[in-house]
This record gives sequence, C-alpha cells and structure tokens, in this order.
Amino acid sequence: MAHDSMDARLAELAERRATIFAGGGEKKIAAQHERGKLTARERIDLLVDPDTFQETGAFTTHRSTRFGMDRAALPADGVVTGSGAVFGRPVHIASQDFTVMGGSAGEEQSIKVAAMMQASATTGTPFVLINDSGGARVQEGIDSLSGYGKVFYNNVLLSGVVPQISIIAGPCAGGAAYSPALTDFVIQTRRATMFITGPGVIKTVTGEEVTADELGGADAHMTRSGNIDFIADDDEQAILLAQKLLSFLPQNNTEEPPIVDPDDIVEDDPELRDIVPVDNRRGYDVRDVIGHIIDHGDFLEVQAGFARSLVVGFGRIVGRTVGFIANQPSVMSGVLDIDSSDKACKFIRFCNAFNIPLVTLVDVPGFMPGVSQEHGGIIRHGAKVLYAYSSASVPKITVVLRKAYGGAYVAMCSKDLGADKVFAWPTAEIAVMGAEGAVNVVFRREIAEADDPEARRAELVEEYRDTFSTPYMAASRGLVDEIIDPATTRREVAYALELLAAKRVHRPAKKHGLGPV
Repeated sequence: MAHDSMDARLAELAERRATIFAGGGEKKIAAQHERGKLTARERIDLLVDPDTFQETGAFTTHRSTRFGMDRAALPADGVVTGSGAVFGRPVHIASQDFTVMGGSAGEEQSIKVAAMMQASATTGTPFVLINDSGGARVQEGIDSLSGYGKVFYNNVLLSGVVPQISIIAGPCAGGAAYSPALTDFVIQTRRATMFITGPGVIKTVTGEEVTADELGGADAHMTRSGNIDFIADDDEQAILLAQKLLSFLPQNNTEEPPIVDPDDIVEDDPELRDIVPVDNRRGYDVRDVIGHIIDHGDFLEVQAGFARSLVVGFGRIVGRTVGFIANQPSVMSGVLDIDSSDKACKFIRFCNAFNIPLVTLVDVPGFMPGVSQEHGGIIRHGAKVLYAYSSASVPKITVVLRKAYGGAYVAMCSKDLGADKVFAWPTAEIAVMGAEGAVNVVFRREIAEADDPEARRAELVEEYRDTFSTPYMAASRGLVDEIIDPATTRREVAYALELLAAKRVHRPAKKHGLGPV
C-alpha cells in the first residue's frame, strides 16, 4: 500500500510539474516562437551547462483575488527562477515567461526575482535577469508596484558585489525598465523594446508620433540613449553574449577574474609599428592596436555603437582579464565629450569594483569644444573620468600612442591620476595643446611682426613640436616611465600586469566619496 501511495503521489507531482513547465500552453508557446522568440525555459536551457539548472519556486502562485484573478492559474507566476552553471561556474537566474499573462510582474513574481538576487549575494554568484514582460500586473495594483521596489532595492544591494546582467528579450516597459538600468550590463535583442512610457502615452501627452522600435528599440538605445551595452540579433545571440561576458568576469568582488586559455607568447610584434600613422591628422582604428596586444585577438567591445570616439571592452593578456579604455582616432579624432566621458566612467568603475586591471590607450586631442557641450555639462561629465580613474585602486597601465593634449591627457589616466605604469610610443605628443594652436597663442605678436609671417610660423611650430610635442619632455619629468618600441607593447604591458598583480592600496577611511553625477 505504501508503495502504491508513493507512486500516486509521484504521479501527481509529475502532472503538476508538467503543467508548470507548459507555461501558458501550446498556443501561446507557438505564438512566442512565431515572434522569433524563445520561451523562458528555452532561454535558461541555452544559457546554462546541460543538466545544471535547479529551479526554485516553481510552485509559487499569486494571491490576488480581484478582477477575475481568483480564477487565473499562472504557472510559476510568470517567471522561472533558479541556479545553474555557465562554463562550470554557478549563476542565479530569473527568466520572465511571456506566455503566462504576458510575463506581467505581480507581487509574487517580483518576490521570486528578489529571492534569487538575495541568493546571488549570499553565495557570491552573478545574477542574470531575462526580461520579457508586458509590465506591471495591473490587476494587483499597488502590490505589483511594491514588488518592483523590492527588485530595485536588491539591484542596488548587489551593485559592486556580484556582476548583474540584464537581457531584454521582449517588451520591458514602465517601471520594469529601471531594473536593467541598475544592472552592470544590458543586452537587448532586435525583437525587444524598452521604454518608460510607450508611443501611445507620448502621443497623448506631447503629440509626438513615434513607433515602439524608434522609441525603445535596440538601435535607439545603443546609438542615442546609451542605455544598453550590447545588441543581439535574436535570443540565441543574446545568450552567447551573456556567456562570453561572464567568462571575463569574477564571480564576485572578493575574487579575481578567472585565467582562461592564456596565450603565453609575448614576443615582439613588428606590425604594431605600422598601425598608427606618424601624422597625427590621419585616423586609424584603435581596435587594431588592441587586437595585437591581447590574447588571440579576442576583444569583447562594450557599447560599441555609443560614444564611438572612445572604445571600451574586455580582453585578456596572458590569460588575465583586462579592461581597455582607448581613444578612437577614426571617430572625431578620438575627442572626449559628454557621452564618451560617461561611457568611460561607468566602465572604469565596474572594472575597479571587480578587480579587473585597466589598460588605457591614449590618442586624444582634447575635450570637445562647443556651446552645446559646455551647456550640456562637459565640465561635470569630464570630471567623472577624473574621479573614476583617481579612485580606482586596481592596476592601471597607460600607453600613450600619439596625441595627449591638455586636460584630456590628464583625464586619460596620466601618472598624476595614479597610473602605476605609463609607457609612451616614440610617436607620442604630450603637451598642453597641439603645436599649431600653441604657437598661435604664445608667438602671436612675433609672427605678426615677421617679414614672412607664414614662414616664421612654420619655424616656430616645428620648434615647439620638437621641444614639447614629444614623449621626452614628459619622460624627463617622470610622467612617462618608459618610451618603448610599439612592437614591444604586449610584452611590456604583460610584465607590468604580472608585477602589479599583488598591488596594495591604502586610502583614507571614509564612508564614500562624492563624485560628480
């Protein structure tokens, strides 16, 4: 009898699980697939290593009774939560199920998500949230909003403790959009949208007409708002990006990033001598330089389509994860502006929180001039870069490739901002400003009074360039540690990283700094 009783109970368990795993049912799953989207469970299966997902809260149900909710069966309350392994390392996951009431976020759904975040903090493991929801569950009223608050609060508690990654795989509207904004990295698919107020509300309130994709599509957020870090063509690519990103990161802020597939070759690379033109008016792609410094040329660029005059991203040098910040001379000559300053600040702060050394490649003509930049707060935004670099205690290595002018030179992790090692190529020009501009300021009267003003100006430009627009003056002042052959850059940086692996920093005790915002 006991055996029969157990069989019956196990059969009941299997039936209940089958109902939960079916989500919103075959028709809604088929509709999800027709939209080119995977289901919540399919996304998790792709993300984690086979047979490692352990679900938590599968039998959770809502407790709302109004507006017909007493008759609504919502499997797992519209979100699948649990833990699994990615490349053998544990992560915690929450994946909204659009087939269940549009993935709407009710009180219990948010409590489940918050519980996974708390588990991430307890175990020191990354947290991944896959968003695919129509928004707050209106039928639950204020309870739904309270749930959002719990998620936001835990986003902040996790910040700087464990890596947080958001995947926007469907609609993400209203208050729900603030949770991704509080995480470290946001990946959005081209089938997804994200906004606070939708096109309908905007048209009613302001009269503006805009499509959902124009307002909150992946391209809009990458190129204009800067709200996302990666664009994926579909769910599958989004999952691959999340996996690759996790491979560069430590589990939490007390660990070092994993050493993965080290390329031990640190021989000279003569090709580096030919990438950067000696003529500072000619552009080039700084990613080509990065590609020759890192292991296997494997570079994961972050926010590739936003503030394109600056390149940031992850690579490895002899197996160690490194964060790169590099001016991009092929876009606006690599100038720093409001957006690129914000981009640099966010990335530097993340790397510092998670023990990732910083390598800065400098070729910067200055901060962007202009009324719109000044009125937009370039002083405040530029100060964020100064603050982020100065407060960063991880190893900081700077390589001056070519131009390094004025305040932007200082901002790009100069010796005075705490760079542990500063290298310069022979093509480096470290000065208050370019020779042409400096001569116009310093020798304006002398040029005007010369018999041949243009000839005299050319002489003075050459004299100024020979004196100041070189790395030698800075090296003589100890602001450059070594002037190196470009071909040796990988080796020099690799050795410096090895030496700085045991870096210790002592700072004054304080609750926290008050940097520009």
